[in-house]
Amino acid sequence: MTRVCVVGAGAAGLCAARHLLVTPGVIQVDVLEQSGALGGTWVYTENVGYDDFGLPIHTSMYKSLRTNLPKEIMGFPDFPVPESEKSYLPAKDMLAFLQLYADRNGVTKHIKFRQHVQLIIPKAGPKNELWDVTYKDLGTGVSVTSEYDYVFVCNGHYNTPFIPNIPGLKKFEGDVMHSHDYRVPELFTGKRVLVIGAGPSGMDIAFEITRVTTKVILSHHLKEKPKSEFPDNLVLKPDVVKLDGKKATFADGTEDEVDVVFLSTGYLYNFPFLHESCDIVVEDNCVEPLYKHLVNIHHPTMCFIGVPYYVCAFSMFDLQVRYFVRSMTGVFKLPSSKEMIQHWEEEKVERAARGYTKRQAHMMGPDQERYYASLASEANTDNLPSVITKIREESSLRFLHNIQSYRQDVYKIIDDDTYEIISNGKKEILC
Repeated sequence: MTRVCVVGAGAAGLCAARHLLVTPGVIQVDVLEQSGALGGTWVYTENVGYDDFGLPIHTSMYKSLRTNLPKEIMGFPDFPVPESEKSYLPAKDMLAFLQLYADRNGVTKHIKFRQHVQLIIPKAGPKNELWDVTYKDLGTGVSVTSEYDYVFVCNGHYNTPFIPNIPGLKKFEGDVMHSHDYRVPELFTGKRVLVIGAGPSGMDIAFEITRVTTKVILSHHLKEKPKSEFPDNLVLKPDVVKLDGKKATFADGTEDEVDVVFLSTGYLYNFPFLHESCDIVVEDNCVEPLYKHLVNIHHPTMCFIGVPYYVCAFSMFDLQVRYFVRSMTGVFKLPSSKEMIQHWEEEKVERAARGYTKRQAHMMGPDQERYYASLASEANTDNLPSVITKIREESSLRFLHNIQSYRQDVYKIIDDDTYEIISNGKKEILC
């Protein structure tokens, strides 16, 4: 009889619980959620910094956020986002979707809200390794320790800001903010803002704040310069070399005076509740050692759902969960620790040879289809259809080159390989 702890009630945790609840032999599924609501990063709050219990605010959601991928590829394989006229949805619709997913699959009643996971530690059991999970009820202040057979770590990776090492940043005489704490643009009214980082949130927020700022400088190192038409008060610049007072110096030698440095520089993987005996190390944002970016190699009854990025997230969560659950139930057997270590080391060497840095250890992008196929084939489970990665790539290109209106595009999946897109009133079928 198997007892499972799921850390986090965001999309990954909900997906884990949904599958575990119908897994033969699983008698207990506890989803431990630090906040008072499910949904993880899709929960909006105007609060930033720390919550009422002195814990860091988890969500990075800003008020106006709409998805940067179409809803047609944002659902789960067995539970698509409900039909609607638009493809790009506001955050509240995605949160409602996750609530529906949890309710329909009987997950909600298994969530223990306001439970702060303090420590996870492995221990020897009579047959297999077990886990002691200590968590604190934030309402009562009481901590308890429960024993589990398996642990699913689903705490997300959009909650601990990455602050780059830019000379002069710590002594900058204006304001410094990370996108994690951004909620509304009015904070920047009449100011000159330097946005560092041109990922989806950096581009989106830079574009949004132009309506209240005197000037926005978007510093980036994109290999392909965006073809989007930006407002007159937004200019693109290369990387920032240094900051001095309120002056920013760029890689092309140009300088600008700015009032705010806005860091849209991404996030760090962070698992503060894992005891060192879990044998998981995060160095230069590489989580290791993980087999297939998923299984704790030294303690294979622990998995991490959702570590890879630049993926079709919810679908990938589902495939990762199915993979790990099938290893739990004996549908297939994980390789030995020695074999898994060898696989991980070989993958690191192969990725480095293709130009990936250690910090990009879990970046998929063009590798995602190969990654999905490797999980599906080893676990003998259904792969994800190629159409979702095709739509993701098309949508990402349109975001880069038409940021003003790409969210007006409407997508429709025709089959596993083919989709339809309506843009500016024109219909196009792609495969």
